[in-house]
Parts: sequence; structure tokens; C-alpha cells
Amino acid sequence: MNKLGLGYEEARKINPKLVYGSITGYGTSGPWKDKPGQDLLVQSLSGLPWLNGNADQPPVPFALAVADMLTGAHLTQGILACLIRRGRTGEGGLVEVSLLESVLDFQFEVLTTYLNDGGQAPSRSAFNNAHAYLGAPYGIYETADGYLALAMGSVVRLGELLECAELAAYADPKTWFEKRDEIKQILIRHLKRQPTEHWLARLEPADYWCASVLDWPSLLKHEGFQALEMLQDVTRPEAPAVRTTRCPIRVDGERLTSLTGAPRVGEHNAAIEREFGL
Repeated sequence: MNKLGLGYEEARKINPKLVYGSITGYGTSGPWKDKPGQDLLVQSLSGLPWLNGNADQPPVPFALAVADMLTGAHLTQGILACLIRRGRTGEGGLVEVSLLESVLDFQFEVLTTYLNDGGQAPSRSAFNNAHAYLGAPYGIYETADGYLALAMGSVVRLGELLECAELAAYADPKTWFEKRDEIKQILIRHLKRQPTEHWLARLEPADYWCASVLDWPSLLKHEGFQALEMLQDVTRPEAPAVRTTRCPIRVDGERLTSLTGAPRVGEHNAAIEREFGL
């Protein structure tokens, strides 16, 4: 935008009340400011891949463009905040976010633990890792016909509900982290004996935090998903309709949907040029 003569300093001369948003890869200063702002590269520099996968695996990146998505959300939040300020004071402003800062914020929980726990580096489980700083049973386990997710909870109580007597030996909560791989190996063997629904029928009535692990075909057929009315069709001129997700935000109980698809590159250039006399 600066090369086009439409950077913030030039644009605010035209309209001092302008709220202007900017995204960079790594901020506007420092040795990384000119590096390619690409999602995988940002994830890698941030340390995020060392939280995924098991202990014997190399760093595993997220299989989603999380840096891009989070940064877009942060930019939106900043612009909205600046608009509120402008509504109160009449003052515009420059909102700046970067991919790296957004991914670092994404890791605030584990980074805060590291910074306040004597620099204890994250340590991935050797088996069924799902969180570098949480003990057993936290993870996803194979069952006789699928997979079962177990969140935080008492290992002893879990043993009672699953009728797994071996878990009674871990009465001290400290062992749930210190011996998490040992505990997880017991669960791996035990949970394979019955189908997922068998275990859910034992755990859910006792309010033990668990869930089945759905693939997309199973998710889309489930009444829990269908109740959300999460899908919509969008169209563009001279193009087939696309089935996709709707906005996840509701306002006054109303779901926000739109039939209009994203514009083509340059689709509105002529209108913008006419409006601003470019």
C-alpha cells in the first residue's frame, strides 16, 4: 500500500478519522520483518509444532492455516475497538497485527506456564499426546470400533468407571503427570476391548469428561451438528453454488448468513476507482 501511495500516513491526510488496518508477517521492525509471511513458516518460528505429536515424533505443524485465521480475527477485533474509540472521540487510528504475534498469543497458556514455572520446557507424552503440560488421561484412545477422547479427570475414578483395576495404583495425583505414559499405556490396552459407545455409556452418566471422535461424515449426520444449522449455499455470477459454513456469530438470536460469495479478484476495482477518482 505504501508503494501505491495509499499507506496510513498518506491516507489519513485525506481523512483523519480513517480507521486503517495492517497485517504483516513479523511486525514492522527487527531482523525478521522482511521474511515471507507464510503460515507454516510462522508456526515453525513460534515453537507451536513442538506441542503437537508424540514425544518420539519430529515437530508437527497444525494442519490448518491457524496463523492466518487467528490474525484475521485479531485484526477484526482491533478495527472494531478503534471504531468504538472513533465513535466516542472522533479520532481515527492505525490497527496493526502480525502473524507471529497472533500465533504467540494463541500459545499464551503454555507460554505463561513456561515463563512462570522455572523455564520447564513443554514435554510431549510418548503415547496419545494431546497437551504438553497435562497429565493422564488427557488424550485420544482407540476403542474396538473407533476412538474416544478423555479430558482432565481423576485417574482413580476413571479406573472405577471403566472397571480397570490397574488404575487404582495411581492414587497420588502427582503421578498422573509423572507417570502419564505408564497410565496411558494401561488405558490403550483396556479401551480397545469395547466399542466407543460402551465406554461413553459408563462415563457420561458419571459426568466424566469424554467424547467420541467423529470424522466429517459422522459429524454432518449427527443431530447435534444439524441443530446448529451451520451450513449455507453461496453463489457468484456465472459460477456454481458452493456449500460452505456460515458465520459462527449470532446477534439477538439470529444466525448470520449470506448468499453472496467472496468477490473475484478485481471485481469491484472499477466502482472503487470511480468513487475515489483514481
